[in-house]
Amino acid sequence: MAQVKNTYQFEDLLEKHQLKKTGARLRVLSMMYAKNTATSQPDLESVMHDIDRVTLYRILNVFEEKGIIHKVFDLNGTANYAVCSSGCHEHHHHDEHLHFNCTACKGVFCLNELSLPAINLPEGFQASGFTLYASGLCPKCNKMQ
Repeated sequence: MAQVKNTYQFEDLLEKHQLKKTGARLRVLSMMYAKNTATSQPDLESVMHDIDRVTLYRILNVFEEKGIIHKVFDLNGTANYAVCSSGCHEHHHHDEHLHFNCTACKGVFCLNELSLPAINLPEGFQASGFTLYASGLCPKCNKMQ
């Protein structure tokens, strides 16, 4: 996951993507960059009481559209959002990497550093994307076992 950035870097990021620098957007960016796991909208709502649900939904949508975050689903089908790698932009997300779901803490982790095998589909099939999940224990939960 991306390293923690400061407010000026968040402002630059919003400016780069031609987005207004609102307090709510800056707070959401700060929260997303501070976590090392993907985060669901309800999880963000639970700690950002002053940002209403609709505003948060719109922020997450525009961040995804602009290539700042990407959506990943956990094993229960809940949408989570993770910070995109530097190669993402509004026309293409580089989110086709392994997503690890911890069965203990329910964390969803992007494992960008793993190289994935090539997938050769049979003739006539054309993929527009793929999702690859692994499940088990994250390093923190594994230590507690």
